[in-house]
Amino acid sequence: MLEIGFHTDAFNSSYWNFEQCLEWAQRHGLHYIECGAIDGVSWIHGLGYQPHVALWEDPLLLRRKMDRCEMQFSQIDAAFPLSRPEGATLGVEYVLNTIRWASLAGCPRVDTTDDRSRPAGLTDREALDLMRRNYLQILKVAEAYEITVNIEPHGYYTTRPDFLEEMLAFSDSPWLGLNFDTGNTFIAGEDPVAFLQRFHERINHVHIKDVSAGLAAVARGELTGIAVSHCAIGEGVNAENIRRCVSLLAQYGYNGVLSLECEGHGGPMIERSLAWVREPVERAGRRAA
Repeated sequence: MLEIGFHTDAFNSSYWNFEQCLEWAQRHGLHYIECGAIDGVSWIHGLGYQPHVALWEDPLLLRRKMDRCEMQFSQIDAAFPLSRPEGATLGVEYVLNTIRWASLAGCPRVDTTDDRSRPAGLTDREALDLMRRNYLQILKVAEAYEITVNIEPHGYYTTRPDFLEEMLAFSDSPWLGLNFDTGNTFIAGEDPVAFLQRFHERINHVHIKDVSAGLAAVARGELTGIAVSHCAIGEGVNAENIRRCVSLLAQYGYNGVLSLECEGHGGPMIERSLAWVREPVERAGRRAA
């Protein structure tokens, strides 16, 4: 069954806090939410102007509050680039701390990725070996907590299918999976539909992003990812790919969340996105039935 959720990145520019995002989800009949993890203290978060969770917040108390709201985490974003040299120190500890927090918060998945560029001073082989060591260290803890660690196509290696295939083979652990992203694969110059077809067996979480015609014209094949869709989903040049991906996911028996990553503009843009995405999801559900 396809479920719709959203990433709280939608309200970064609106300076909302996490509670405002929960309230927005309730108003629009959503039950799944994704956010970033802050490992430490941020002044903008502390003042209530950032829609993510800090790991110093009590995960059990937040989980109880979300239960009362009939909301649950689909994934927590811990996407410090693990291909950078700092990935072996800062990145690994950040992901491990997020895994422990996610377990108590009732969140089944943690998202990870690589950097947008090849790390300076490293060959591709050296960078892949570095990431392999990082992921093997992370997976030891993920397996203990039974948290899936997803790799998201967002950077230099993860948006290149052959490299991604090697990364997904770092371990045969069932706790290593793929967070497929329609927008990142498209802006990187790949075909999102072909990408999904190649890796569909590893997908257990999905980011839905569209791409504006203007951005695609100047940046497709140059960027490896975008934070959010800056046009409403369905109003960009990636819309038909998204329709086909939703249909394919249903055909493949995907049972999980489609997390909208769209600039919210305080609500209106992501609300248009939600209305548009609901139509192919409902159609796919009717076909599955």
